[in-house]
Amino acid sequence: MNDREYSSGRLSGEQFVLRAGGAEATIAALAGALRSYERDGVQLTETFEADTVPPLGCGILLAPWPNRIAGAQWQLDGRTQQLDITEPATGNSIHGLLRNAGYTAQEQTDASVTLSAEIYPQHGYGYRMTHRVRYALDDDGQLSVAQTLVHHGASGAAAAGGAAPVALGAHPYLRVGDVPTDELTLTTTAGQYLPVDDRKIPTGIEPVGEELDFRRGRRLAGLRTDTAFAALEPADDGRYHHRLDAPDGRAVELWADDSCRYVHIFVTDLFPDREAVVAIEPMTAPADAFNTGEGLLWLAPGEELSIEWGITSWL
Repeated sequence: MNDREYSSGRLSGEQFVLRAGGAEATIAALAGALRSYERDGVQLTETFEADTVPPLGCGILLAPWPNRIAGAQWQLDGRTQQLDITEPATGNSIHGLLRNAGYTAQEQTDASVTLSAEIYPQHGYGYRMTHRVRYALDDDGQLSVAQTLVHHGASGAAAAGGAAPVALGAHPYLRVGDVPTDELTLTTTAGQYLPVDDRKIPTGIEPVGEELDFRRGRRLAGLRTDTAFAALEPADDGRYHHRLDAPDGRAVELWADDSCRYVHIFVTDLFPDREAVVAIEPMTAPADAFNTGEGLLWLAPGEELSIEWGITSWL
């Protein structure tokens, strides 16, 4: 392993610092979280202190599912699989099985780090998985992230079929320096959204209406939403692009490869010490995919699911 800069003994674990092209990114071992990212001195993601748990899932990685599973239950060959309830207010299981896991560094250079974490057979999910992630800064300081989920095998009720239900995602919050979130304009190509019930579980898919149509750009002032979107239109590079523009001409965007056919937009005023923040979450499947099958993949032992996404800025 190359020399690396990190600090241990923090509540969010080792802190891996990457530098290149005038940019600096810090990755926390806890949940493999992108704890901070700035370029040319401009903060491009929301951040949190190293001695705190990521607030509202700030920067964390989502595996083997993003968002929620209704009632923390799903069916396998007609048998109910009971996951641990991790969102007590709704009775759901939220953001996968690695939110409280520590990731371990496998390789690091000045500008990149590869981390991994293990999923073991447990309540409601009898599969053994490895989740790997590589964070990297290019020569211009732009950030790319590659995630891979590897299925090793199954036990218990899951062993008979062998194949495992999986989805991947991430939970970064974007910003443009000190520009208030309410002054930013969000542009994304989504033509559909997923309405939800009072437990935040999707009830179907519908065309976006005026309130949630960001295809021509929509200022975030006063908007508070926790919504998944579908029917994304790829750009000429084959990727999906979700962009925030500031009034002064600066901009930041999250791009994702064509496996991330869904994006979750979370605009909230509940983040500590910020009037409002916006998370732009790339996902291979939306909430409750284990029950609806929407976007869900099944991996046989030895198979992998990979996604790539990143953050580009114009400053």
